[in-house]
Amino acid sequence: MNPRLFLIAALLSSAACSDASEMEERVGASAEASAPATPPQPPGTEAGEGRAIAESTEDYEFEYSWPVAANSIPALATVLQRRADSARAELVENAAEDRAAAAEADYPFRPHSFMGEWELVTDIPGWLSLSGTISTYSGGAHPNSGFDSLLWDKETGGARNPLDLFRSPQNFENAIARRFCTMLDAERAERRGAPVDPDADDYFSDCPVVEEVTVLLGSSNGETFDRIGILVMPYVAGPYAEGSYEFDLPVDTALLDAVRRNYRRSFSLGPQD
Repeated sequence: MNPRLFLIAALLSSAACSDASEMEERVGASAEASAPATPPQPPGTEAGEGRAIAESTEDYEFEYSWPVAANSIPALATVLQRRADSARAELVENAAEDRAAAAEADYPFRPHSFMGEWELVTDIPGWLSLSGTISTYSGGAHPNSGFDSLLWDKETGGARNPLDLFRSPQNFENAIARRFCTMLDAERAERRGAPVDPDADDYFSDCPVVEEVTVLLGSSNGETFDRIGILVMPYVAGPYAEGSYEFDLPVDTALLDAVRRNYRRSFSLGPQD
């Protein structure tokens, strides 16, 4: 296992919060997973509208939503509904177990929460790109947050990982590394009030690898992917107090070279800064 990923998981665990992999599994659970259905749909979920689910009890609060562009594609709406059902089922189970443990050990129970929100990144011919934001609380020192992404292939009718469109994750990482790491170090230096030492024996001074970040495919022209979003959740590039990092990179020739040949027509060079 990547040592940085192991350490991130250990930090999250020690804070009594869900770790990074669990966070992504909750919002990105397999579309085939079965779970109890969520409560009846509230107003605002008919065709041509987005989907918003909200439930509040003494044990937990649950919210999950996705935009009209996703809800208007029945197969995609089904995928997202199943992910919502899976996330809610896990929340209900964990909250019940924690309440029972609190009663047995005679300590106060703190209600749990899960909030997942999908937003439209871009809708271009052949593709719909979504970004997901997750916030959870399971009784620990503080809430936890994370990101996810989903690319819907309109031609095949299936959900894809944005990195599927590149020759390999490593090719993608090599193409963005210089720009991404330079931007990250500049932002970290501003937040910390001191330059980042690249030779420091400190994982919060390292540049995260592609497996540790969330990749979004965006468009400024409405026709092709010409921008790349990089989202970095807390604990990956810095301590929890630094929060998350978000960067927007125009597609350049290096990125174009990393795209699989059969997807090349869906990309173009972006406006260069």
